[in-house]
Amino acid sequence: MGAERHASVAVVGAGDYIGAAIARRFAREGYLVHAGRRNGEKLAPLVQEIAAAGGRCVGKTLDARQEDAVAAFMKEADAAAPLEVAVFNIGANVNFPLLDTTERVFRKVWELACHAGFLSGREAARAMLPRGRGSIFFTGATASVRGGKGYAAFASAKFGLRGVAQSMARELGPQGIHVAHLVIDAGVDTAWVRERIKARGGSGEERALMDPASIGETYWQLHQQPRDAWTHELDVRPSGETW
Repeated sequence: MGAERHASVAVVGAGDYIGAAIARRFAREGYLVHAGRRNGEKLAPLVQEIAAAGGRCVGKTLDARQEDAVAAFMKEADAAAPLEVAVFNIGANVNFPLLDTTERVFRKVWELACHAGFLSGREAARAMLPRGRGSIFFTGATASVRGGKGYAAFASAKFGLRGVAQSMARELGPQGIHVAHLVIDAGVDTAWVRERIKARGGSGEERALMDPASIGETYWQLHQQPRDAWTHELDVRPSGETW
């Protein structure tokens, strides 16, 4: 565990895999982790794990579609220790044929994957701008840059999130805030994904899976970049991915 820092990282969408891996990686470096997800009680194992390793993590129930909730979440993180990093990591990946994509599905996916990202980025910027430093990272997907069959709702939301990130980067970069969008171009190595691959017959697909810990390391390395060599968009994939 690294030396304790008087700084915090806010993870919006601290799920069991990518979000949790990001939280662990920054906790190792001494950051206070402020983790939020829809059902905050599910964060208990992560909070305990980080504490057992000597780190600090606060788990919160958060509906990232709600403006007041996001504002309070970021303010609480900043009050506990100056907010240095904010990660928006909500996926909302769904696949529906076009004619089966209801208005409700389309709207809810947009709220989760795009609107919530805008709220998270804006409120993180409020905390960071007075100090003139910080990192705001958005988790994207293959659908952020390429629409696919059955992904009208998901791709449009992720395209939108990518646009939010670009606009924020152009506006906030000169003010000392590093904004980056990460295209995660592969499946994440989880038991559920491996079960689905096995059900399809395998075919070596598991070679194209990403270890969540490797993704967490990428976010940490991105935060370490010097101001004169910032990356705005980074696509991440395993060596076995066909692209």
